[in-house]
Amino acid sequence: MYSYRRCPYAMRARMTLKYSGIQVEHREIDLRNKPQSLLMASPKGTVPVLCLEELILEQSIDIIRWSLAQSDPDGWGLVDESLAQHWIEKNDGPFKTLLDQYKYPNRYLDLNQEILLNEARELMLEPLELSLQSSQYLLGNKMSWVDVAIFPFIRQFSMVNPQRFQGLPFDSTKKWLKQHLDSELFQSVMHQYPIWLD
Repeated sequence: MYSYRRCPYAMRARMTLKYSGIQVEHREIDLRNKPQSLLMASPKGTVPVLCLEELILEQSIDIIRWSLAQSDPDGWGLVDESLAQHWIEKNDGPFKTLLDQYKYPNRYLDLNQEILLNEARELMLEPLELSLQSSQYLLGNKMSWVDVAIFPFIRQFSMVNPQRFQGLPFDSTKKWLKQHLDSELFQSVMHQYPIWLD
């Protein structure tokens, strides 16, 4: 699997593969110098890409679904699909756009950081908090793949300005985030790997 340590898409794929007990050959790439073998397998040149004997999976959600189809010991995949899809579409679509704009202000000089923060709050953080106030995880009191799929993006958002994030009134979200950050599963997929070269 071609991966990049800090990429949230690669992060959620690695976490699910680890959870499913699937061992892969990990190929850590340099985004500025992508190996030719990655580009041959997936011309889009983004990670993660999982190369199997019979197919190539180029999207993290496809890797997650494939992993859970192989092994799902705690029932991560037993979720309300329409609700799961709602969260993923919101996270991977408009929230990811806001996250990039918030994270890289030098690229979006015409955008106001406070406005971006408020838009992110309204779109994602407030619904997340509301959901986590009534249950331990996003889709109930049992962890699912949706928690793992969204957590890396909330992590990234919180790291843009940690002090500002800690000042937000989202205690349930912060507790949920910390639980994932401290988890053995997350820690186990965040090793530093040497850059893989063809």
